Amino acid sequence: MRRIILSIIFFALACTAHAQDSAAFTWKVSSKKISPTEFELHFSTKLTNGWQLYSPNQTIAGVASAELSFPDSLIKADTIFKESGTRKKIISKIFDNASFTIYEESAEFITLIKFNETVPENLSGTFKYTYGKGDQFYSLIPNSFSVKLEGGVRSVARIKINSFDIDHPATNCGDESAQGKGLLNIFLLGLIGGLIALLTPCVFPLIPLTVSFFTKQSANNKKGIGNAMLYGFFIFLIYILLSIPFHLLDHLDPEILNNISTNIWLNLTFFVIFVVFAISFFGYFEITLPGRVTNAAGSKSGAGNLVGIFFMALTLAVVSFSCTGPILGSLLAGALSNNGGALQLSFGMAGFGFGLALPFALFAMFPGWLHSLPKSGGWLNSVKVVLGFLELAMAIKFLSNADLVEQWGIIKRELFIGFWIIAGALIILYLAGKIKFPHDSPIKKFSKPRIAFIIIFGIFTLYLIPGITNTSFANLRLISGFPPPLCYSLYANPVNCEKGVEPLKNDYETALQLAKKEHKPLLIDFTGWACVNCRRMEENVWTNPDVKQLMQNEFIVVSLYVDERKNLPAVERTIFATKDGSQKKITTVGDKWATFQSENFSAVSQPQYAIISPDEKVLTKTKYYTPNAQEFANWLQCGLDASKKSNVKNQ
Repeated sequence: MRRIILSIIFFALACTAHAQDSAAFTWKVSSKKISPTEFELHFSTKLTNGWQLYSPNQTIAGVASAELSFPDSLIKADTIFKESGTRKKIISKIFDNASFTIYEESAEFITLIKFNETVPENLSGTFKYTYGKGDQFYSLIPNSFSVKLEGGVRSVARIKINSFDIDHPATNCGDESAQGKGLLNIFLLGLIGGLIALLTPCVFPLIPLTVSFFTKQSANNKKGIGNAMLYGFFIFLIYILLSIPFHLLDHLDPEILNNISTNIWLNLTFFVIFVVFAISFFGYFEITLPGRVTNAAGSKSGAGNLVGIFFMALTLAVVSFSCTGPILGSLLAGALSNNGGALQLSFGMAGFGFGLALPFALFAMFPGWLHSLPKSGGWLNSVKVVLGFLELAMAIKFLSNADLVEQWGIIKRELFIGFWIIAGALIILYLAGKIKFPHDSPIKKFSKPRIAFIIIFGIFTLYLIPGITNTSFANLRLISGFPPPLCYSLYANPVNCEKGVEPLKNDYETALQLAKKEHKPLLIDFTGWACVNCRRMEENVWTNPDVKQLMQNEFIVVSLYVDERKNLPAVERTIFATKDGSQKKITTVGDKWATFQSENFSAVSQPQYAIISPDEKVLTKTKYYTPNAQEFANWLQCGLDASKKSNVKNQ
């Protein structure tokens, strides 16, 4: 029992947020060659301000006091460190008067590493150390390092291709940028989300109350309408402002939102959050912001005219969070998982805010319409519960994203669709009164809207059923891109798994050599495992006869996955100086191709397609998500024509 208590104390201390003294430790890392495949790593530091560094060769509450890790399992390191420096023993009151060895002035730790493959010129890794003083204790603080190895092989990874000139392609066919692609669609999706949010118990009852407040409190009807419209504008503005932090992140690192969207832990977190949102919508508990936030916004809603109206809008956003939060979360996660970045998120938030604000302005202009609104009642809770089931359907998408990125093989296509079928069936049973939740009212009779939604969900659920079969009807084009790919299947030989276009995966150099050998242009497909629009292109555009014929016969196709988490061989890892002057660690396959895309083609969204010649000249402008198969075929033909002209010139 005492050991368990000590462990709990240890982890509590390790997880406590603390303001570290940035000058406490400055580590110097060097290497010494012992043999062609063996090196000593030396970690040295000087201590200041009374900090005590714990010896690496001991355990504290069952946890090692130091760890050394590398991205590659082929590198083996001794777990015992040689130590140099003045040591002393201390008695720790934190850990039940246990005795530990520490350093107070300077220390050097040495360990031996061995390579089972080619030794790289530079080695990156993480050294974690433990330190403290008095009642302060900080465990396994990570220190990332990169050290040069004598005789190591310089990185063979080519990232920046100097001959690529995207500003002067051989021909101008293609897209200028991806900025305008899909912005209207995501605005409309956000608008639909805002209108759905209006039908929740947190927002709907506020419409007549708020509009009546403006029309009755104003000196004249014209001013009341103006104030209500201003109130709607502030609602719209508040939701746009919520997207600004993502623009700041996008500016700091253009790839950060893409990395976030494909991060397996974030996707698993989204999965859990959406399940929690669903349970909340079912009525078992309510998710609200802290009371002080609501009170702070509400207390200022009466301060002055313009300021007061703004804080009334802010109060609406805060008090309705328990209903709008999950819908906003879906919008946020959807924008990120579609690789849309901050701009698409802003358009989605703008659509949401516009949908939420529009009725307040319209009903203020036409107050007689208020009489046509249905009365609040049990139907509002029914809307909320249906949204809960839809949240569960969305949750499986994020679990699937993590599965696809890591290629675990857990959520195959048929399981994904099967879960959606179950969710649809449960919605039908709920609307039919066969399932009850805590805040449901008895269904006295079936209203026309309820019957209509039973029919709509019934039709959609029936539409999904062929998706779990191994037949030609399993390709559900209406939801293309959301489930896993057709080939990511439970069936050994999926009927719809197209074999016509089989691109090389993550091997640009081999594809380039093949293009040179066969005298064909190279079609680069920048894609991702969790990219919805990439799957839509592969399932609906690549299968078009004209597109398929061109890709299969006239091009060498290579797909570069920017979210591939497999580690590169040690010799291919490097620290790359990007065009904006920052230093970026290239550790995984995805790091390499994401940087390759951003450095050579000035984009971070997927899909992006580029056509280059075998001598690495850009033949066209790049192409982004293009659901029109004929447009994509025309672009491919344009690139092919440019390649033929280039070959004639070179002869």
